[in-house]
Amino acid sequence: MSMLRDKYTKEVVPALQATGRFPSAMDVPRLSKVVVNMGVNALVDRDTLKQAAEDLGKITGQRPVITKATKSVSNFKLREGMEIGAKVTLRGEQMYEFLERLLHATLPRIRDFRGVPLKSFDGHGNYSLGLKEQTLFPEIEADKVKRVQGMDITIVTTAKINEDAKELLKLLGMPFANA
Repeated sequence: MSMLRDKYTKEVVPALQATGRFPSAMDVPRLSKVVVNMGVNALVDRDTLKQAAEDLGKITGQRPVITKATKSVSNFKLREGMEIGAKVTLRGEQMYEFLERLLHATLPRIRDFRGVPLKSFDGHGNYSLGLKEQTLFPEIEADKVKRVQGMDITIVTTAKINEDAKELLKLLGMPFANA
């Protein structure tokens, strides 16, 4: 069991129950999944997408799914069915291990880091975070990276409102700005 999951069961659940908003331990919000997504410019070259998918696999420890365009958009020279990115959905133990590495190893490596923004909640208790480069993760060797690639990380919770999700993530150790 990862340290983050252990912290959730021993500290976070009792702390959230103590607020009085959650009568049962089953009512307490929890993490359901983490989706890591990398969009790649389809016009560059095929090796870029392959390299991005390889990096995403190293970061998450799971083989990514190659995403394809569902519509053609002429302004972007995009055709339906073109490969445009890679994504990984993490659940269970892998999700907790990834979040633990994100919170304790990756976010502190960001230059001039002052915390993650509070405005990134979607209104349904989910939090999205964008990173500008994959080299922040210790698994990626910066010398071997040909093209710096950003990624989006979405943390999906069972919380119904943003305040509950914010409290859950704060108790798990998410470093929010001005919090």
